[in-house]
Amino acid sequence: MALLGERKRKDLSFLQFTRLLVVYPWTQRFFDNFGNLSSASAIMGNPKVKAHGKKVLTSLGEAIKNMDDLKGTFAHLSELHCDRLHVDPENFKLLGNELVIVLAKYFGKEFTPQVQAAWQKMVAGVSIALAHKYH
Repeated sequence: MALLGERKRKDLSFLQFTRLLVVYPWTQRFFDNFGNLSSASAIMGNPKVKAHGKKVLTSLGEAIKNMDDLKGTFAHLSELHCDRLHVDPENFKLLGNELVIVLAKYFGKEFTPQVQAAWQKMVAGVSIALAHKYH
């Protein structure tokens, strides 16, 4: 993530999370406290969506730094999403797929099949780590 400029990181984090909420509207139920999520334009203009997207991308940056210990890196978030938030772990996969789509759009031809495979592997590992505490 450090290779991306600050503006691109902000754009990516926002687009990734926005796409999740628009493409998979049932995921909105986990964000009742975000206010108006009634339409794509409402989601795009929502500052809480933007802030949470940044948190998500920051966490993925931590994953890149800690590929050898994803379960340890995401232990707290796994517990939070399992025990307190009761998020369906399938949603982690959906969010990871949205990141890959957004990256492909941003990088175009530079996003080769090999680069895509590496990102798919990373987001799959993060999804598994986030689902680790589920019973």
